Amino acid sequence: MPILLPHHDGSALYAPQSVSLGDLARVRVRVPAQWGPASRVWVRSVQDGEPRYDAAWTLGERDGWVWWEATTQVTNRLARYRFLLESDGRYWNLNAQGLFGRDVSDHADFRLTAFAPAPAWLHKAVMYQIFPDRFGRSAEASGRPVPDWAVACGWETPVAGTGPDTALQLYGGDLPGITERLDHLEHLGVNLIYLTPFFPATSNHRYDAATFDQVDPLLGGDRALIDLVEAAHNRGIRVMGDLTANHSGDAHEWFRKALADPGSEEAGYYYFSADHSRYEAWWGVPSLPKLNWSSRKLRERFVLAEDSVVARWLKPPYSLDGWRIDVGNMTGRLGAVDLHDDVARLIASRVREINPEAALLAESTSDASADMSGEHWQGAMTYSNLTRPLWSWLGKPSPEVNFFGSPLAGPNLIDAADFLATHQDLAAGFSWQVRQQNMNALNTHDTARAATVMIDGGQALGAVGIFTLPGVPMVFAGDEFGLTGTNGEDSRTPMPWDAPDRVRSDLTGTYAALARLRSGHSALTEGGLRWLHAEGHALVFVREHARESVLVFVARAAATVDLDATLLSGPQLEALLEAPVFSTAGAAAAVAVGDGVRLAADGAWAGIWILPAPSLPEGESGQRRAG
Repeated sequence: MPILLPHHDGSALYAPQSVSLGDLARVRVRVPAQWGPASRVWVRSVQDGEPRYDAAWTLGERDGWVWWEATTQVTNRLARYRFLLESDGRYWNLNAQGLFGRDVSDHADFRLTAFAPAPAWLHKAVMYQIFPDRFGRSAEASGRPVPDWAVACGWETPVAGTGPDTALQLYGGDLPGITERLDHLEHLGVNLIYLTPFFPATSNHRYDAATFDQVDPLLGGDRALIDLVEAAHNRGIRVMGDLTANHSGDAHEWFRKALADPGSEEAGYYYFSADHSRYEAWWGVPSLPKLNWSSRKLRERFVLAEDSVVARWLKPPYSLDGWRIDVGNMTGRLGAVDLHDDVARLIASRVREINPEAALLAESTSDASADMSGEHWQGAMTYSNLTRPLWSWLGKPSPEVNFFGSPLAGPNLIDAADFLATHQDLAAGFSWQVRQQNMNALNTHDTARAATVMIDGGQALGAVGIFTLPGVPMVFAGDEFGLTGTNGEDSRTPMPWDAPDRVRSDLTGTYAALARLRSGHSALTEGGLRWLHAEGHALVFVREHARESVLVFVARAAATVDLDATLLSGPQLEALLEAPVFSTAGAAAAVAVGDGVRLAADGAWAGIWILPAPSLPEGESGQRRAG
């Protein structure tokens, strides 16, 4: 059933994209005439904790939509607002979750944020995640000694997804091996590399750092990182690092001193029992002792000092373009102690001080919105608002996989309506700006691979989703070759550079085409989001911008969707009759039916069309809308 409801999403068509405290912000809502005429509209804001109602006025009607505008004062750095609409004697609340004929919580209200903005490049990025040990092995790697903790493996050795060798298998991938493959990343349209940790450790994943002061010699050492970043920058590709602000490894020099001497400065960096016989660790894993951010000395060495962990790698000669903070949701938190926001502010302030153009993202495996006001973390590596719903909609019964320790066997299979409800529910707590900067992951080094979880052709459909919905698309190395895996460790497969028999499905063309589309069409990086259809096997949405619109149709099985002038304007419907600018394998059609267009797919299929910009009341320029 077509979705025809009053609409606002916080994008530039409807709200200012940058505000300061005290501003009078102009916000807009559009109401479809067919839904029912709105006799009055207000914007309801919460200012210093108290609701306030400001009346809106009409801007005019175009193509069956009446546009309303109101002003609201930005009294607080996180300014919440919703719309209250009167129609036929009833009152309706419109917030980021949708339209309700009853009162609803403030949690899902739209947000304007008066915090320092993220770098302008971030929401336009195409991110590629690299697990260094498994991406590329240079000729230099063969001359490096294998450490005592490691199990040496050839590039073709099967990955142990479970068991004692899982974290010990060492394939010898290194940073020069990444530098040698930058042509591949450039071909894919990647402009941001996200490296999982590069510090020395006693595991292949390196989340158990033994020091933060150097690059692991097994990866080529400091010089190799300098060379990689320089070579990437020469191609217009940025490089982010991965930092464990929640814990170190038990082999870390700080922890060794702390363990040996209860009176040492370093002992205050961790949580020890009164008799110094026990310590807190991430999920009780002894090799990952948890950092105690109550320690001022830890704050100095990790963040504030000129040569601190956070600072030194952002400065020349390393010049990283930002950090992804591992388990950012747990950082600074332990039982009754909650220093998370304090630590996040500290790190963010230091990062901005060193390089205002550096990105700062944080991992969260659950609902991240409460930690993502935009004040410190600029976006989330979050699975709940997109990864999990995509798995559930495009998934197949998969008893061999689970999601981050869930007791459920495989994804919870749902239809398109439940996908949309879940996505809207878990995206509603982000401001539009943060939502655009969240990492859209189809899978990562911590999950099963999409090719294992999803129906035949489902990975390509999911890729369309992560590239066209608001957020930063993140490709995990090997996705473009259809690699499989039943859990995170099993998914960390060496790249099949010289083994075509290990390429499960060559999707390099698909990912490259989606990256080109994203970089070439402002609607996909700047445009709003309006859902047109979500039922059964089919999703249809449009990204709308002052200069153009982009329509996306995704069907997981045979489906037919009718669109008419109540949803799109005449020129947009005409444009839909042209061939899509992108499509996955399979057969589909867009044909005229009456005064509308019928979209039909005979199986799993996705298509993308470029449409004219939405029609607006006379005199409403894009420049004014963004103000």
